[in-house]
Amino acid sequence: MKHTPKISAEFEDYLKQNDMTLSQFAEYSGVHQRTLSNWITQHRPVSVQQLDRITAAMDLPEGYFYDVYIENYIIELSPNFRRIEPLLYRCAELDKLDAIRRMVGHIMDNPLYASRLFDIAEALFEQSRHAAALLLYKNVAEVEKYQHSERLAICQYRIFTIQVGDDQGLNLKAATLFEPFVERLDEIDQLDALKDLANVYRSLRLWDRLDVIAHKMRDKAEIQYTLEHQQKKRNHAQLEKKLTRPLFVYITYADLLCASVYEAKGDYEQALEYTYAYANLDWVKETDEDTLHWLELFLNWALCNTCVNKLLSGDISVLPDYVEYISISSNTTNELVTQLLNIMMTANRYEVDVDDILEQFEMKIDSITQQQLSADMYTHQVVPEQSTRFKYELAKYYLNKANYSLGFKHLLDVLSKSLVINKEAFFISCIKLFEQFKPFAGFRVCTKYESLVREGRKERLFYY
Repeated sequence: MKHTPKISAEFEDYLKQNDMTLSQFAEYSGVHQRTLSNWITQHRPVSVQQLDRITAAMDLPEGYFYDVYIENYIIELSPNFRRIEPLLYRCAELDKLDAIRRMVGHIMDNPLYASRLFDIAEALFEQSRHAAALLLYKNVAEVEKYQHSERLAICQYRIFTIQVGDDQGLNLKAATLFEPFVERLDEIDQLDALKDLANVYRSLRLWDRLDVIAHKMRDKAEIQYTLEHQQKKRNHAQLEKKLTRPLFVYITYADLLCASVYEAKGDYEQALEYTYAYANLDWVKETDEDTLHWLELFLNWALCNTCVNKLLSGDISVLPDYVEYISISSNTTNELVTQLLNIMMTANRYEVDVDDILEQFEMKIDSITQQQLSADMYTHQVVPEQSTRFKYELAKYYLNKANYSLGFKHLLDVLSKSLVINKEAFFISCIKLFEQFKPFAGFRVCTKYESLVREGRKERLFYY
């Protein structure tokens, strides 16, 4: 971009080069002639909307003049939020993050702007312009880091939500930084925050931390549910609007999470106790359509997970019933991943032949690799981890059955995926499994394996 002392100077050059009068340009651009004249002669700033019209009329890319505009009319002049606010929104639309950094860095010396920037960040967050919103949240959080305010806690919650992604190492860091701020949130907002933290810890298999978070969520949700149904209860519509799920779900979901903790630790008896807890939902008072939907979900999950805990404890007699349940249920891809994982874990743990089951679900297994993930934090975090675990168990099963072609295919897939999600435990498990069966690997398989191991060493996923 041609950097000039004033945008107006480049504009005047354009008029001369195109032999155009101010009147003609005004008619063509839709910007009043007097506005253009005052801009050139008196150096009065034009609005962002007017600048966009001028830029379009000059046949230049959107946002072409923004950097110079920021320099001339925001940094060199006293901050004027009437100019800054619309420009922030436009820069967010055009993904001009450096321009946002410059503006925000210029005005954040004045803490009075924190409130207005927070409101803009919230609006951008609602519009899913997360990269731009993240910059604003971080600046507001920095200004208010000693205030212990609810706004600071909300900023930290949004930062956590935006930063959670495929890299499990970064997810752990984001969750660890956010967790101390949960208690500063509004009592209702805390429920969704704890739910989101729980889903991250669950995907990381940090069972002790998940157990603590799940119990916190259950205790807080029970208090709110009791208050909701007392004589002097709060406005029900407002409360439900703030939550992403019906209030009772946070209680029952906490039980489900606790069941998953004990299942992972191999305490299937305790896992069943928690499963029976969220199977018994007679205490739920609401009868609306959304409530009935969630009640049906939890009852189905309880039925399924009761079978799962018996299966994983070694009761192979329930395997046919479990397979039948999967066959007749309207499973989402997300649910199917976990269900098939349970079968493969059982097969490997108790040396059960499940070839006929794998053949029965062959098409569904293929669909697992093509699943489309939503923005929901559970789906985005837990499901990819479960999918990778399933493929690992599948690789282990085939290798133990001497089906080396399929075994190594799935194992290398897991190894590659571990690099993407920065999952050290998966990576090391894959290395151990490969080394166990390495004598049966062909040249191409070994070459691919060694390449992935070098990449893992470079990414510092493991050392030897």
